[in-house]
Parts: sequence; structure tokens; C-alpha cells
Amino acid sequence: MRRLSLPLVDPFLLWLIGTVAAASLLPATGRWATAFGMLADAAIALLFFLHGAKLSREAIVAGMGNWRLHALVLASTYVLFPIVGLAVLRVGGGAIDPVLASGLLFLTLLPSTVQSSIAFTAMARGSVAAAVCSASLSNLIGIVATPLLVQVFMHPSAGAGAGGMAWGSVKTIALQLLLPFVAGHLLRPWIGGFVARHKAVLQPVDRGSILLVVYAAFSAAVVEGIWQRVGALDLAGLLLWCALILAVVMVANVVAARVAGLSREDAIVLLFCGSKKSLVSGVPMAGALFAPAEVGLVVLPLMVFHQLQLFLCAALAGRFARAAAARDAAILPPVGVDGAVAAAARAGFVIPDACLPGVAANLELLTRHAATLRGPAA
Repeated sequence: MRRLSLPLVDPFLLWLIGTVAAASLLPATGRWATAFGMLADAAIALLFFLHGAKLSREAIVAGMGNWRLHALVLASTYVLFPIVGLAVLRVGGGAIDPVLASGLLFLTLLPSTVQSSIAFTAMARGSVAAAVCSASLSNLIGIVATPLLVQVFMHPSAGAGAGGMAWGSVKTIALQLLLPFVAGHLLRPWIGGFVARHKAVLQPVDRGSILLVVYAAFSAAVVEGIWQRVGALDLAGLLLWCALILAVVMVANVVAARVAGLSREDAIVLLFCGSKKSLVSGVPMAGALFAPAEVGLVVLPLMVFHQLQLFLCAALAGRFARAAAARDAAILPPVGVDGAVAAAARAGFVIPDACLPGVAANLELLTRHAATLRGPAA
């Protein structure tokens, strides 16, 4: 009997919950709020600088030729997601807190994730090069596309007039996100090796910067009375709406992959890259596009959606990996003398003892050829 395995809780979720709890009990105010805000801005700039340094041009060039797949991923990220978000607001907007509703729509306007999309694609044995290209392209476009989409579908209050473009917010995003990213990528020939060798040391920058921004955002939200506005029923409803958005997009991507006739490897890229939203990009963008008192409520749906997508994608990637392993095992020749004897017995004949060494040697050669044709395991 096969044991049912559930995806483990991402430890980062526990850190996020702890950060929200800390901000709720001990919110930063006054000079401390200013200090945390400046520290968070610096950490985010460093984060995007390192992302630029890690971006491999070779991997992007290798996957760039698959334009049809990349177009489908971008369409899912910047067309399908916003349509689903607008539909959710039209259907249930009256039952959702207005700022939480804005957060639901905001998350649908964000770029895809990079690290987790690539990791899940590799785990599921999809096209890793195409995933690197699609996810990176989505994030590069998102630095410009997300503020424009926010302007079209929403009315950010930070620096905006009555529906006017928050040009100050766009400038902040360009200086805090785009400029460090480009600088890091241009310096990649000199610092790329160092960054690659010290991934474990530099990884805390990713999550630490997000935790700093979340703490600063929720501190401001707590001062404005976020927990007087949001109760347990609101959180439960938020979870259901996020699950609905994710389910609709994933099903649509599966259907689109079949209609487009994508290979299994490319269909996995579309499923994972086209159905995810970036917490790393979303939190700093929310800080630039919305008033400080609103940022905590705006990013709350994104935090819920982020964990949901990790749970579901981890389960799906594990399932795809097991299916691929079973398929590989089914096509491999039997190994060794015992394997040859067992295979012959299943076929209903006996290999003479004198022939066994030669048969086993040939099977070993066939196994090596099969492994070469399949390519390296992801």
C-alpha cells in the first residue's frame, strides 16, 4: 500500500508568521520605523543586485529559441492572471475588505518567481533552460509591466493624483530594483563566480530582505489598526479566493499546453512558471506603489498565495518526478546476469549458461546507450 506523503511546510512560512507576530506585538514607530524602512530598502537593492549577478546569459540564450513557450508563460502571467483577478473582484469584491481586494488584484499583476519555478521544473524533469529563460524574462518585464498594470487596473495612493500615474513610485522601482539588477548583471563576469560559490552564505539575503520589508509594512499597518479590520473569517475567505485563482490558472495552463501541442518538458515549464507569483518582487513593489499604512494589507494576499503555490507545486513536481522515474525504469534493459535471467524467464525462455556472460555485457552496453539518449537526470 502506497503511503500518502504531504509536502512539508516551508520554514520561510514560519519566519513570515513570526515576523507578522513580532510587528503586531512590537511595531516599529517613529525613528525606528524610519530606520527599518531604510534598512529594508538597502537589503532589497542588494537582493536584486545579487539576482542580476546570478543570471546566466548562457542559460537564457539556450532557452530563448522556444518563443512559443515563452509567449504562453508571459500571457499566463500578464494576461490570464489579471483577467482572473478582475473576475474574482467582480464576483466577490463586495464581500472582501477593499484593501485586501486590492491585494488580491495586485498579486495577479506581479511577475513569476525565479528560484522556485526553476527548482520545481528541474525536480519534475522539465526543460530547465526554458524555465530559466521564461522566469528571468518575466521578472525583467515585470519591473516595467507591473507598475503599468497597477496604473491601468488600480489607483495606487502613493504619489498619485486622482487616477494619475505615480511617477515617483515608478522612479523608486527603477532605482531600487532595476538599476541594482542591471548593475549586478553587468558585473557578473567579475563577481558571478564568487556569488555561485557562496550561494549558501548569500541565500539569507533573499529571505532576510523580505522579512525586513514585511516587518516594516506590518508595523505601519498595525499602527493603523489592521487587526481591527481583518478577522479570522477574512483570512479564511482570503485563503479560498487565493486557492480559486491558483486552481483556475493551473487548469488553464494545462489546457493551453495540450491545445498548443507542447512537449511534456515544455508543458511543465508553462505549468510552473505560468502559475506562480513572486513574493521577492511583490513586497518591494507594493512598498513603492501603495501608501505605507496599506502595504501590510496589500501584501497579505500575496503571502497566502505564495505558500499555497509552494504546497501545490511541490506535490505536483514530486508526482511528475515519480512518473518520469517509473517511465525510465520501464524502458531500461535488465542489468547483470540476474536481470537477464529474470527477463528471459518473463519472456518464456532460458538463456544457456555459456551465453550468459555475453548477454550481460551486451545489456550493460545497451543500458549506457539508453542513459546517454535520455540525457542527465534533472
